[in-house]
Amino acid sequence: MLSRELEICLSNALVRARESRHEFLTAEHLLLALTSSPVVTEILAACEADVDDLARALEEHLEETMPTLGVEADRQTRPTRAFDRILKRAMAHVQNSGVKEVSSANVLVALFAENQTFAVSELNRQGVTRLDVVNYISHGISRAKPSPAGEPAEDDADARGKRALETYAANLNERARNGRIDPLVGRAGEVERAMQVLGRRRKNNPLFVGDAGVGKTALAEGLAMMMVSEDVPPSLDGCTLYALDMGALLAGTRYRGDFEKRL
Repeated sequence: MLSRELEICLSNALVRARESRHEFLTAEHLLLALTSSPVVTEILAACEADVDDLARALEEHLEETMPTLGVEADRQTRPTRAFDRILKRAMAHVQNSGVKEVSSANVLVALFAENQTFAVSELNRQGVTRLDVVNYISHGISRAKPSPAGEPAEDDADARGKRALETYAANLNERARNGRIDPLVGRAGEVERAMQVLGRRRKNNPLFVGDAGVGKTALAEGLAMMMVSEDVPPSLDGCTLYALDMGALLAGTRYRGDFEKRL
């Protein structure tokens, strides 16, 4: 399934090729259409590319080199093999990653495999590599220089950490405050023991072990409710409990090192 944004990009690429009576729908048409996508524009900007310059170079290349159909020709614009391979490669990656939609970002990554095309040579001229794109998509790592606001570098790291928590973890304290957690009944002993372990200086990682459905998650949620109600020892006062979403953490980590970098 294609994302709505990608559908618009593909439609724009085809319309542009047909209006110009180009014989083929190419990787260059595709990349030119992608440069109008907000998602792709953000990625390219993070990779320090000049998107306007890239678009101009692609337009000039298409105008100067693309074969055109005659006025009387009964043939329609057709995609090149490279164009088809890019889409098939993006779809295969999404299927292997367990993601539901193929996005414009997936297509941008898949495009780099067609390294004999003018589109990829222009990306390389802009200094954009596949690794740069993947790093930004997967981890938000940007090559762009931060604006000189005089703020310490730690602020940017803190912001990335907050984004990672929002993406891959659920705030159990917030759920408890919003009434989205059921009260814990009959498990006070286990929660009390967990708080004792958390209060240690060393070996302070409590581990709930048991089969599926025995209530391990309920214990963590019960602890979050006690934190919200301030019914915890001083060492846990003001703490926030997060539940790591392993499905979200693993999704899209087909590239080497993605999972480790997210951790």
